[in-house]
Amino acid sequence: MTPTATHEPQRLAPWLAGLPLAAVLWVLLYAHLTEIADLAIAALGLSRATHLGEAVHFFLYDTPKVLLLLTGIVFLMGVIQTFFAPERTRALLAGRRLGVGNAMAASLGIVTPFCSCSAVPLFIGFVSAGVPLGVTFSFLIAAPMVNEVALALLLGLFGWKVALLYLGLGLLVAIVAGLVIGELKMERHLEDWVRAIHLGEATAASGSDQRWPERLHAGLKHVREIVGRVWPYVLIGIGLGALIHGYVPEDFMAAFMGRDVWWAVPTAVVLGVPMYTNAAGIIPIVEALIGKGAALGTTLAFMMSVIALSAPEMLILRKVLKWPLIATFVAVVATGILLVGYVFNLVL
Repeated sequence: MTPTATHEPQRLAPWLAGLPLAAVLWVLLYAHLTEIADLAIAALGLSRATHLGEAVHFFLYDTPKVLLLLTGIVFLMGVIQTFFAPERTRALLAGRRLGVGNAMAASLGIVTPFCSCSAVPLFIGFVSAGVPLGVTFSFLIAAPMVNEVALALLLGLFGWKVALLYLGLGLLVAIVAGLVIGELKMERHLEDWVRAIHLGEATAASGSDQRWPERLHAGLKHVREIVGRVWPYVLIGIGLGALIHGYVPEDFMAAFMGRDVWWAVPTAVVLGVPMYTNAAGIIPIVEALIGKGAALGTTLAFMMSVIALSAPEMLILRKVLKWPLIATFVAVVATGILLVGYVFNLVL
């Protein structure tokens, strides 16, 4: 047996022991986040029936969820990246016909029921793998806004016509917004450390010359570099979202959402941006607003801005993107959401 053959099992052994244990712990934690948050709320003597209790519960549930997703996805992307050079990944997607990569990314978003902050880890992973920027934005928009949770709830509450129209318009917003951002060539507005990864400068050698211990170590290094930079922004973003989530002013919003005036839709979008929840969390609010007389298009525009343009998401993205790119993202998506709101109000 060669020295290399005897050396590799010794290096691989700790990974073979540690990775299954880490995976089991990850799954157990992720599967019981609600129960853990409930126990923490009870230990603090709070009740979810109060604004404070609901805000604290939201923070205790969403923070570990996003950090777990961020760690797991970034690790996997780091390992996968050792098999595919960034140049190859970029060529694969960039070489497709205009819009095909965006449509693929937006479609992937349908089957990933993430809130906006939970979608950010995959967004970072795509960027670090060299996926074109516009394509990654199509996913970032579609994942929280157009997923099976939102569609199932809309179907049950408002019927198949509303659900189907929402699906079509939501995908259209994600695809067109990604195309526009891609055409603007704004890669220079990625943060320097992200641009270095995106351009392949920070990538280890890839291909068959690496052994599994080296690939796994590359995944761990990816976690240290990315999660180590982003986690404070995750805490700040979710903290802000938790405060707003616990104090949603339904009566105030319903008062103007039912008015047949042109400014109702943009006002609803502006009010939705500071708030933060996922599709499952916002649908009951949408139902309550409509029950109080709010127009369907105006209410759905509010819903889309909450789950696709949340302020907490912007805070987390700020560690990855520079302000001009964030502002462009918000402007392009907000324009699409406004059109969706007006279309719904016009045809329904």
